[in-house]
Amino acid sequence: MEGESPWQRRGGTERDKLADSLERLLTDVSAMVKGDLQGTNNQLLLLEKMNDMVAKEYSGYGDVASGLRVFVEQLNEKSRSFDDYVSQIDAIDQQVKDFEAVVSMLDNYVAQLEKKVQSVCHSLPS
Repeated sequence: MEGESPWQRRGGTERDKLADSLERLLTDVSAMVKGDLQGTNNQLLLLEKMNDMVAKEYSGYGDVASGLRVFVEQLNEKSRSFDDYVSQIDAIDQQVKDFEAVVSMLDNYVAQLEKKVQSVCHSLPS
């Protein structure tokens, strides 16, 4: 049996054992690769869900910012409507200051008149 390989000479049992071992090895490697792929797939699914949640969160912030912009615009409109009143208040304030100055001048004038009247009354013979 010169043309036979050592595997053929030993018989089918060693060959069957080797085939079984290789089959188990390939099955185990296949299971390991499937497990790694499943783990990677699970991580990608988790990442996708996290991205979706972050997108929803920022979408809410966009809604809040839009609402704040509208609120600020409304406040600006109300502020502009008060501008007329503010200018009227400023005018009234200036008029009050002018009136106080006139009252002060009149008070001084009255005080001087009182002094003159008192001096005239004291100088009259009784």
